[in-house]
Amino acid sequence: MLIVDDQALVRSALAGALRSAGFTTQEADTGRSAQLAIEKFRPDLVVLDVRLPDLDSFEIARGLRVRRPVTSVIFTSERGATEDKVAGLALGDDYVTKPFSMAEIVARVRAVLRRTRNEEPSVLRFADVVLDERTHEVRRAGDPVALTPREFDLLRFFMLNPRRVLTKRQILDSVWDHDFRGDASVVETYVSYLRRKLAGSDRPLIQTVRLVGYALREPGSQA
Repeated sequence: MLIVDDQALVRSALAGALRSAGFTTQEADTGRSAQLAIEKFRPDLVVLDVRLPDLDSFEIARGLRVRRPVTSVIFTSERGATEDKVAGLALGDDYVTKPFSMAEIVARVRAVLRRTRNEEPSVLRFADVVLDERTHEVRRAGDPVALTPREFDLLRFFMLNPRRVLTKRQILDSVWDHDFRGDASVVETYVSYLRRKLAGSDRPLIQTVRLVGYALREPGSQA
């Protein structure tokens, strides 16, 4: 997967979130470097910012459709006018306006790949928890669990990274907006919400790893 954006912070955040979701990523900061990377790495999908310092992104996408039509394109842009979206969707597979959350980008990438590859909707499973990305339904031991959109995104991030210790910064970068500068304690608050809603045993699924962060682990395992 290729991420093309001339803003280093945005590019890095996108790459980190997509790697955490299991994707292999490459980065480019200009249109020319993007074209070289496409020829060399032949990515399945390109996350392409509309404004680049050297080349027209729509022209890059237009050429990609001719030379490598199997590669999907998701445009990102600060321009949210209807005519911009229409132009982008005429050449690409999706169009996302900034600011966006990393969870939204990961979800849109998965949706585009499912659509273009004719894959079934993704269902994530861990222990006795089942999360359906298409219907936004969550069940534990067969019982429905009602979550807010943010709680759903947080649980999905944990389930995409089972048993891995995740820092608060990693969680903020992937689940909250990429430019979020609020108090990191919001992570503790939402982890607490999830623990209550997923309560089903004496030991929570989301365990605190002291001085590091959190990990999704089977009940009874040691943090």
